[in-house]
Amino acid sequence: MELIKYLNEHFYTKQELLDLSKTNEQTLREYQENNLMPQCSYKVNLELKSDSFFGPYNNEQEIEYYAKGYVSWLGIIQSLNSRDAIYSVFATRYKAALDNLNKQGHCSSDAKITSDLNNHLKDEWAYFLNGIYGLCTKSGLPEDIAAKELSILEINELLAFKELTDEQLNRLSSAVNLLDSASSLFAPHERLKSSRHRLINEVRRKYKL
Repeated sequence: MELIKYLNEHFYTKQELLDLSKTNEQTLREYQENNLMPQCSYKVNLELKSDSFFGPYNNEQEIEYYAKGYVSWLGIIQSLNSRDAIYSVFATRYKAALDNLNKQGHCSSDAKITSDLNNHLKDEWAYFLNGIYGLCTKSGLPEDIAAKELSILEINELLAFKELTDEQLNRLSSAVNLLDSASSLFAPHERLKSSRHRLINEVRRKYKL
């Protein structure tokens, strides 16, 4: 099954996450309930049926999948265990990633990442905790989240022009490459509806990037 193959290749199951982070399920749930740890990005319910010489066998399983970057995030939670301190790590890393990308030439005039950045970070934190960024970025971590947000803003600003100069085309190509580097591949059934399809694949096709 394509979905299971994709999830097993690009994510950790809950048990793998617990084993790698040397924690237990109760602790993980407590971190999630206290808004420190993201929810799973995918939850799959499997109904297994088989038949053999020994007779029929039926089994139901629920498997949670988490972004692989969350092993390191659990390490941060375990070392700090304070909501304010943990949020500060998220915000500081997000801002540092934006600053680094600005130095590389990526920019946007959108208030979300300029004058209203602190409020925007609170929204991003909520999406992070909901597991959304574990699904749509490669690592689920602040650096990829910032890169995805900035690149999408930059791409949309450039696409608003009817015609692009050579310089703008170069900026568009750079922004699309940035989004490509931060964005997940998405599950097979999600790809045609994803930002990757709309803002990477289609933009590259249309502008021959």
